[in-house]
Amino acid sequence: STRHNIGAVVVDELANRTSSTLKRHKRALAEVAETKLDGHQVVLAKPLSYMNESGGPVKALAAFYKIPLEQIIVLHDELDIPLESIRIKLGGGDNGHNGLKSIRSAFNSGDWYRIRLGIGRPPGQQDPSDFVLKPFSSSEAVSVATLRDNGADAVAKLIESGLQVAQSAFNS
Repeated sequence: STRHNIGAVVVDELANRTSSTLKRHKRALAEVAETKLDGHQVVLAKPLSYMNESGGPVKALAAFYKIPLEQIIVLHDELDIPLESIRIKLGGGDNGHNGLKSIRSAFNSGDWYRIRLGIGRPPGQQDPSDFVLKPFSSSEAVSVATLRDNGADAVAKLIESGLQVAQSAFNS
């Protein structure tokens, strides 16, 4: 329930919307659900490793399900955009995010889709690594619910309509 796990919260919402149950995968350190999202076959996944080691499970699942890099969507927390905001892009650097760094290393590439889920900057002089590991406050509950729902909508829009349409809808 920390800021660093907002991507997993969105995956749980997608599983809920598709009436799917995430189950432990037999060959990767992850929970997965094979399902349909708006008529498209998808594999929802949450690595069970530490965030900094998520590349291994993501790579193993991509190999198991024969998912090409250009069809992978990574949902992750983003300090550099305000809480509730979403940015969708293809490729890019890791911007100091160790989970992205691990995935980049596992694939030897950064050419996958990213849905960047805004968690905002830490207040005052708080260390960003401490900030991302803190739960959202109770006063942020409505914002987190909005981010969760919009994050799930962004995944569906990206799959259904492509990058440009999804960016136009969510990158504000």
